[in-house]
Amino acid sequence: MRVVSLVPSLTEAVARSASGALVGATDWCTHPAGLDVARVGGTKNPKLDRILALAPDLVIANEEENRAPDLAALREAGVEVLLTEVRDVPQAFRELRRMLDACGVAGAPRWLDEAEAAWSALPAPERRTTAVVPIWRRPWMVLGRDTFAGDVLARLGVDHLYAGHAERYPRIPVEELRAAGPDVVVLPDEPYRFTAEDGPEAFPGLPCALVSGRHLTWYGPSLAEAPRALREALRAARR
Repeated sequence: MRVVSLVPSLTEAVARSASGALVGATDWCTHPAGLDVARVGGTKNPKLDRILALAPDLVIANEEENRAPDLAALREAGVEVLLTEVRDVPQAFRELRRMLDACGVAGAPRWLDEAEAAWSALPAPERRTTAVVPIWRRPWMVLGRDTFAGDVLARLGVDHLYAGHAERYPRIPVEELRAAGPDVVVLPDEPYRFTAEDGPEAFPGLPCALVSGRHLTWYGPSLAEAPRALREALRAARR
């Protein structure tokens, strides 16, 4: 198999499970560290000529992260594209198994068993917490309905306040976010890189949890450590 991945979290999954098959990945594919494969541009603007030059048997993509016209062009060129859809944690595990099977991986790798065990063993939250979860600023955008990250937080006892919004990633003025009165503001470091100096100052008086975007939004080997890492970050913000 010769595989090109256009999804950072799935790149990590393939590299951990079938490293010899992976021949190309995006510029944003940062895990595992030291990944030595051809780079094919971004998730939203892949270099199709570079992908085709690698003669892949399979290109792995995601319906949210990658653009339909790019995937259509690859298919028209005769390349098989496996398109994943991930809106919640159980679906993530199903799609990971489907993808790894397509890559020729026999049986579930150890990290996948560990990740499923970590999520199935979650203790019931002591109390529910409300949150707003910005993913961008200038303009401010937050998690809305039907998102993987929203489901991750819900399973940890965090109910984000725009889960019922008509849009999946609505633009909400920061004044409205503050007025919503969440128990905590969850600030991931991707896609926008919120930091201690860039983000919390917009929410004076509200606890802010700086979390790893890899743990909040990626579906791959990071799922095994995500429950612990996210709980620790949320607990620290409420102290």
